[in-house]
Amino acid sequence: MNNTWKIYMLTFISFVVGTTQFVIVGILDKIAASFGVSVSTAGQLGSAFSLAYAIGTPIVMVATAKIDRRKQLLLGLAVLLLGIVLTVAIPGFVFLMASRVILGVGAGVITVTAYATAAKMAPPGRQAGAVSNVTLGFSASIVFGVPIGRVVAAAYDWIAIFWGIGLLSMMSIVAIMRTIPAMEGEAPVPIGKQLAFLKKPKIAIAFSLTLLTYLSYSVVYTYITPFLASVAPKSEQGMSSILFALGIASLIGSKLGGFLADRTGTAYTLVGGMVVQAIALVLLSIVSGSVSVTVSLLMAWMIASLAFMPAQTLNLITLAPEASGIMLSLNGSFIQFGFALGAGIGGIAVGGTSIMAISWIGAASIALAAVLAVISFGLTRSFSDVRQ
Repeated sequence: MNNTWKIYMLTFISFVVGTTQFVIVGILDKIAASFGVSVSTAGQLGSAFSLAYAIGTPIVMVATAKIDRRKQLLLGLAVLLLGIVLTVAIPGFVFLMASRVILGVGAGVITVTAYATAAKMAPPGRQAGAVSNVTLGFSASIVFGVPIGRVVAAAYDWIAIFWGIGLLSMMSIVAIMRTIPAMEGEAPVPIGKQLAFLKKPKIAIAFSLTLLTYLSYSVVYTYITPFLASVAPKSEQGMSSILFALGIASLIGSKLGGFLADRTGTAYTLVGGMVVQAIALVLLSIVSGSVSVTVSLLMAWMIASLAFMPAQTLNLITLAPEASGIMLSLNGSFIQFGFALGAGIGGIAVGGTSIMAISWIGAASIALAAVLAVISFGLTRSFSDVRQ
């Protein structure tokens, strides 16, 4: 097997990891009903996963930095499989929450190692393409994993989804053992040295953009199924179709973000995307009653949201090209902190007010990010020059 196919195998593994994280979005109402808890309480499963990912992954990666990447991948998959076993074997919401913590750590280790492994196996000059192939797996999990999970949960039970993920995880372990060669690890970068980058104002603001953007995304996407249930047809087929459409929008956004960043620059791509997100989220609260309008606004929001990542990745690498690995690793943690905060804040809003509050919170968060971005990139001067 040549390295190209090995990289595509990592794409498949990233699909498994992405499905593990995002599949509960499509079945949140069913999980809540099966345990007799509120949707807002069930939404904290997302917070548990993301916090474990954000905090646990850097610690594990530093502790295991000297072992080869093949063993790191196997370690991450073993932890992931343990979390899945706990999910399907031990009943109770508390144990499900604990399993999400374990799954978060395993997913983080796999993700970071998969990116590094893909870049290592790629031919010179093609590392970016190899990394984008791994990212494709995560995008595919939103396109296919979330709606398929909804269909499986409707036909059988939501637990059946995790039986399937467990099987795919075991297949991934076998595939790694047979195909990925041992690759020397890198010298560990102390967490303190990583955090030292946050002392630089421009870098600190850049990570704030990541945090606020993914907070906005999470507060809406975590509760997307109960949100859709309040405005869209109640049929399972209709719900799955909408989730699939949003997944397609995420793929378009991922490609569009890179395209626009290359041609207009990261500043205008990021700010423009944030403005589109804010407008779409505000209109979602104002314009109600039309399913087609709601879905169209959600798709526009999803495209703009997913366009953020490639543009922000380029922005971070530009800010500290000598430490791109550290920057992207920190960015991964801030993404997960954003997911955790969004799920937590959204849960409070849904439990205390109404499901419609999530779009207002998402709009406020992304609007604040847009203001910070305009100031950080110095676009206020550019706008002033245009008026003159």
